[in-house]
Amino acid sequence: MIRVDIDSIRVSLMSQYRIVVLKDSVSGRYLPIFIGPCEAEAIAMRLQKMKVERPLTHDLLKAMITEMGGEVQHIIVNDLRNDTFYARIIVEQNGVTREIDSRPSDAIALAVRLEVPIYVEESVMDRASIMPEEEVVEAGDDVEEGSEEGRGPGLSIFEDFVETLDLDDLNQEEDDDE
Repeated sequence: MIRVDIDSIRVSLMSQYRIVVLKDSVSGRYLPIFIGPCEAEAIAMRLQKMKVERPLTHDLLKAMITEMGGEVQHIIVNDLRNDTFYARIIVEQNGVTREIDSRPSDAIALAVRLEVPIYVEESVMDRASIMPEEEVVEAGDDVEEGSEEGRGPGLSIFEDFVETLDLDDLNQEEDDDE
């Protein structure tokens, strides 16, 4: 099992879904998981320590587990099948450990409320994690100004786009409008 932290919650421009990004601080790998907007809001609200007047669903789940004498030990994103992630909530109650099936989004929302560790199975991390491209030049490296190596992260995409623009057509259109 690999311990991860929540790196961020991002908005997908392609759908109504959000993406929770988990990060393995040891290896630097990221695990993006699509989640619904309600779950994303529940996670974000807790991370931002926002107060709500009435308990949300995950607050209710936390209260129920606690009132019934259970203690959540951790949650684990334990499987990936057909592009769907699966998770388990590990609860100890009266000396008995129980594993409860859950969607990762609900398990994570509960974990942030209870401040318990979040883990990912190594096999899931191996199949679905990503490593950010390293385009940042380390301090002290000799880099010629304006060289490709000296660009900041991700700027090459914009430079490539700007190079494809035909500015002559733009000037022609302005002349036609007059």
